[in-house]
Amino acid sequence: MPNVKVFDMAGKEVSELTLSDAIFGAEVNEAVLHTYVRAFLMNQRQGTQSALTRTEVSGGGKKPWKQKGTGRARQGSTRAPQWTHGGVVFAPKPRCYRVTINKKLKRIALISALSDKVASGKLIVVDTIAAEEYKTKTMVNMLNALGAEKKSLVVLADNDPKTVASFANIAGVKTAGVNTLNAYDVLNADTFVVAKAAVEKIEEVFA
Repeated sequence: MPNVKVFDMAGKEVSELTLSDAIFGAEVNEAVLHTYVRAFLMNQRQGTQSALTRTEVSGGGKKPWKQKGTGRARQGSTRAPQWTHGGVVFAPKPRCYRVTINKKLKRIALISALSDKVASGKLIVVDTIAAEEYKTKTMVNMLNALGAEKKSLVVLADNDPKTVASFANIAGVKTAGVNTLNAYDVLNADTFVVAKAAVEKIEEVFA
């Protein structure tokens, strides 16, 4: 079972925590992670892109010049793709990019992402993450003390409005609850900062 150090908000080591092998020590399934990340990113697309084909561009009803005798190439419309202000060849149209993946795949992807963070030493457990008031500086100091100044994902055990708001203005930092945790956010973060109570909830939910 992997063991990790537990720090306080000042960056001092206070204890050790033994993590579940099934959640934080599993084999990383790269194929599942690739499938999940691809599906996640595709599902973020709005699919509202649109351009006009030659049949949809206004004008162009009159033949530019007669078919023969001008020495120029024959043209039937000024809205053909090769003309300025003409239509677009194979124009993109609104479509749905949604890809569905089952719960089992999502679970394997999340466990693989969590295990990867532990294996690479990018998981930091904090005994308590809480803000007594709406204060961004407090959370900035905490992240600096933990060595998590870059892009970080902070997982909280409870949805405390003051704590969430205190992280909101920090560039590159995203907060999540145990119920909103996903593999993409875990992989996308340079450092995974998680409250000790949240670790227990994760192990309880995904055990």
